[in-house]
Amino acid sequence: MGYETLIVERQGEVDRVTLNRPDRLNTLDDTMIAELSGYFGGLATDRDCRVVVLKGAGRGYCAGLDLTAAGGRRRDTIDRLAHQRSIAEIVMKMRYCPQPIVSLVHGPACGGGFAMALASDIRIAGESARMNAAFIRIGLSACDIGVSYFLPRLVGASVAAEFMLTGDFITADRALATGLVSRVAPDDRMEEAAAPLIESMLTTAPLGLRLTKECLRMAIDAPSLEAAVAMEDRNQMLCASGPDFEEAIAAFFEKRRPEYGRKG
Repeated sequence: MGYETLIVERQGEVDRVTLNRPDRLNTLDDTMIAELSGYFGGLATDRDCRVVVLKGAGRGYCAGLDLTAAGGRRRDTIDRLAHQRSIAEIVMKMRYCPQPIVSLVHGPACGGGFAMALASDIRIAGESARMNAAFIRIGLSACDIGVSYFLPRLVGASVAAEFMLTGDFITADRALATGLVSRVAPDDRMEEAAAPLIESMLTTAPLGLRLTKECLRMAIDAPSLEAAVAMEDRNQMLCASGPDFEEAIAAFFEKRRPEYGRKG
C-alpha cells in the first residue's frame, strides 16, 4: 500500500521502515499515527516478513507528537482519550506482532518516539541519539504510551525513575551503560551494526523466531517460574513437531546454512 509519512521497503525477508517527515523531525501527526498502526497491525498475518528495521529520515528518529498538527482543533475528553489510545496502540501492536523489531535510533527520540524505541526488541543507538520521556517537560506525566511499563523492565526501577521524574536527555553512552540499547555506532554505520544481528535472526527457524519473541514478552510478566516454563515447554513441542527442526539439526552437523520450507 502507499504511505504518506512512511517508507516501507521489503528486502528479502526484512522490512525496512523509515519514518518520513524529516522536516518535522518525524513527529507523529494523525496520518503517521494511522499509518504506523495499520502497518504494525498488518504484520500479524504477514508470513513473508521475518524482521523489521525501524528508523527515522533526516536528523532524528522521532521527536514525539507533533504539537502543531492539531491546528487549533479542540477535542472533548472522549475524543482526546480516543486519540491518546490510538497512539498507545502503536506500541502495543509493535509488541504483539511476531516479527522482531530493530530500531536504529539517532538524534531526538522523544516522547512517542522514545516509546517506540522502547517497544522495539533491539535498539541500536547512533552517537547522536538523545532520548527522553518528554511528556513531563510539557506539563504532563512521564507515564505515557507504555513508557512506565517498558523502561523499568529495561533499566531497573531506580534508573527509570531518574529518567522519568526529570525528563532529562539520555545520551547514547548512558543508554549503553544502563542497558537501554545493546550497541552504539556512528550514525552512518547503524545499518552496518545491525546487519549481523539481522543475518543471525534470518538463519533461525521461522516458527522458533516468532515463538521466542512471544515467550520473551509473556515471561516478563509471568506470575511464576512454573508459568514461564510451561510456555517454554509448549513452544519447544511446537517447534520440534515441524520439519524445520530436522533441517536445523542437519544443517548444524553439516556446518551449512539451513534451508527452511514454508515460513512459520
